[in-house]
Amino acid sequence: MKEPNLQKQTASNPAEMERTRNRKVYVPRVDIYETKESIVLLADMPGVDEGSVDIMLEKNVLTINGTVEPVGFPEHNLVYAEYDTGDYQRAFTLPEEIDQNKIEATVKNGVLRVVLQKAEKSKARKIAIKAA
Repeated sequence: MKEPNLQKQTASNPAEMERTRNRKVYVPRVDIYETKESIVLLADMPGVDEGSVDIMLEKNVLTINGTVEPVGFPEHNLVYAEYDTGDYQRAFTLPEEIDQNKIEATVKNGVLRVVLQKAEKSKARKIAIKAA
């Protein structure tokens, strides 16, 4: 299977994280699919919704940021937690074949879906052969 030509800008181990501003930053796991028309990124970002995800495109680098706020119950004291909240961050360098004006993103059930449409000139097409 041919791997799409996206270059990762962050750590290759999704389990890695770093601390900034007293919050953890996680590298979301991403699956990448390619069709004739597009490249699709599926990023696991549990706890995010459309209001807590930010996607930026600058100088051919697509950066994904997501924030998960801790759920609190004022009438209860947390005594043990296995799920830690924090931020998500991941960046990819886009290949030239992507039409940067036709990028779409949706989020559902903590999965971010980013569709990167290929430019018309880079899509596969059949070339007609004419008699000479």
